[in-house]
Amino acid sequence: MDEETKDKNMAIENTAGSGSTGKPEKEKTDWIGEIKSIGLLLLAVLTFHSLVAKPFYIPSVSMMPGLLVGDRLIVSKYAYGWSWVSPTFHILPRLEGRLFGSLPERGDVVILTPKEQSSDYIKRVIGLPGDTIELRGGQIFLNGIGVRQDVQPDLLIPIDANSPCGPNEFPGARSEDASGNPVCRLPIVRETLPNGVSYDIIDLGPQYTDDVAPVEIPEHEVYLLGDNRDLSADSRVASPLGLGGTIPWENIGGRAEFITFSLDGTTTFNPLSWLGSFRGGRAGTSLRPGKAVAAAK
Repeated sequence: MDEETKDKNMAIENTAGSGSTGKPEKEKTDWIGEIKSIGLLLLAVLTFHSLVAKPFYIPSVSMMPGLLVGDRLIVSKYAYGWSWVSPTFHILPRLEGRLFGSLPERGDVVILTPKEQSSDYIKRVIGLPGDTIELRGGQIFLNGIGVRQDVQPDLLIPIDANSPCGPNEFPGARSEDASGNPVCRLPIVRETLPNGVSYDIIDLGPQYTDDVAPVEIPEHEVYLLGDNRDLSADSRVASPLGLGGTIPWENIGGRAEFITFSLDGTTTFNPLSWLGSFRGGRAGTSLRPGKAVAAAK
């Protein structure tokens, strides 16, 4: 055996005895790349939430009967253009005006951030720029003409953890339906605005917010009310509890479109509790108010 053949055999033996299994080495995780990918995903989500649509949770009774505590809904961010309040986190300076802006319509349900506050509210647009609005005995008057109100049958809302029908909010409203189930019996009035938009409100009786002196709405501002008219901190109520009057249009963050799902407040960390906590019949409910067959005359 010549020297060259011996050298080749020794090289093969050394390779075989080196402990190599012949398997490819496991690739190392590119943590920097992973972090970049997660960051881009979060940026895409925040951009979508800021410019297109975002979810919103109903935390209070101020927009009952249409919206219940526990409702989750979708808010379109492009409906009226964009402003400082459009980003998911309100980090921009409070600049006047809107990009590609347009005013909401009467009756639109909108998300807004009050003056000198950072929390988001949800209310209904009632008055537009140039209007003179006042309330007399709970009835809205727009430019001196009373908004039509029609008394409806009482509404029975099932009582649950998110809608307990507490005595402080709805005194004497606890009742039972025909099957003996506990319900909250609420007095309903249907309002019809001058443009024909119609929706239901709750009227519990005389309250200090039932009478508001005439207010002339400035340019690019709106006047907002809650549908639970006696339990809503809206344009009638002074800041910081309420909106403190009219709201600039740039403080409107978007328009409420529809309910995605609703929870009754019984969810726990146990996944088995999740399915039973969904309220039936609320998913997909539109929040765009319908127009009456005959507009208010």
